[in-house]
Amino acid sequence: MVNGSVQQWIYSLLTLSIIFRTEGLFVNITYVLSGVAKGAVCLDGSPPAYHHDKGFGTGVNSWLIQMEGGGWCNNVTTCLSRKNTRLGSSKQMVKNLAFSGILSNKPQFNPDFYNWNRVKVRYCDGSSFTGDVQAVNRITNLHFRGARIFLAVMEDLLAKGLKNAENAILSGCSAGGLTSILHCDSFKALLPMGAKVKCFSDAGYFINAKDISGAPHIEEFFRDVVSLHGSAKNLPPVCTSRLKPNLCFFPQNVAQHVRTPLFLVNAAYDSWQIKNILAPGVADPHGFWLNCKLDILKCSSRQLQIMQVKTHSLGYRLGFLRALNALGPSTSRGYFINSCYAHCQTEVQETWYRADSPKLTNKTIAKALGDWFFDKNPFQKIDCPYPCDKTCHNRVFDPNVHPFDIDI
Repeated sequence: MVNGSVQQWIYSLLTLSIIFRTEGLFVNITYVLSGVAKGAVCLDGSPPAYHHDKGFGTGVNSWLIQMEGGGWCNNVTTCLSRKNTRLGSSKQMVKNLAFSGILSNKPQFNPDFYNWNRVKVRYCDGSSFTGDVQAVNRITNLHFRGARIFLAVMEDLLAKGLKNAENAILSGCSAGGLTSILHCDSFKALLPMGAKVKCFSDAGYFINAKDISGAPHIEEFFRDVVSLHGSAKNLPPVCTSRLKPNLCFFPQNVAQHVRTPLFLVNAAYDSWQIKNILAPGVADPHGFWLNCKLDILKCSSRQLQIMQVKTHSLGYRLGFLRALNALGPSTSRGYFINSCYAHCQTEVQETWYRADSPKLTNKTIAKALGDWFFDKNPFQKIDCPYPCDKTCHNRVFDPNVHPFDIDI
């Protein structure tokens, strides 16, 4: 007799299979073998990799480059735990990757970018593509070369047509969304002078906030990431010249200096940030926040107060909006800040572009981003506080499954 959890697993697989047959496509992997000689390698020394679905028709000279997310590693132990997974080795990556949402090749699912060259750059360095340490410990054999990976992949893509780009977007989700902010101007510098180049970050606006115990957990974590990977020299000098390098890993200290137009999509109650910045396990040893982090509907009134606007000194949404407003006004910057319990809303069809997708002022994320990129309409919208938005697809986590948005 098949138990309920197994039945649910089988049902989920069948559902995904049907979705991908009708909505998605699978794209082969490309290994950047030329990068190895330059030291551009994953944590385990394997070559970088990406998936590229070629543009067609009017999109043949337009490029959307999506940087993969997957957290970070901040010490030898956490990096070793990634080394033999797809987040540390191209040997462990699937050969064919499903493209959907912002990477879809069908106009009904991705109206503005469906016929562009769409690229998913795989993430295997653990530093949002900022690290560069020459020395390699013979015992651990860990390589910290994220910045070299970024450059090697871009050089490979330039040779395959990116050098002729008329339109280009550097985008990413989560740690990849942070990458798109940190590398935005350097990406633009690689492209032709006349190209229309903009950057887009999905769930990459991580804020420097204290956790529920009052400790600066995320600040200390990022300090360790930057130190271990030797990231300081690859972070924007306009920031590192005035702040400690680890503080320049936070978008709130960098984004105001990005000269290239930048669009930010983020949930004000970002599920990864609530789980790992506001209420990480180290700050909640008795697990009082566990059920709340799994499902916002299970949060107590007190927990919701802490996550809200004006009812608590820790008010996370208020802190997020303050960090966003600290960027100052900009006519070239766009943002779509909804009040959902979510993380990464552009690579999944249901939250990117569908009849029931999240909306602000009746616009989906796809429509808002497309209009902004093509200069049809500016878009700078912030949602009303939870739970007023009925278009949200709030995330519910399975306590028995470790999601890919890695806990820290």
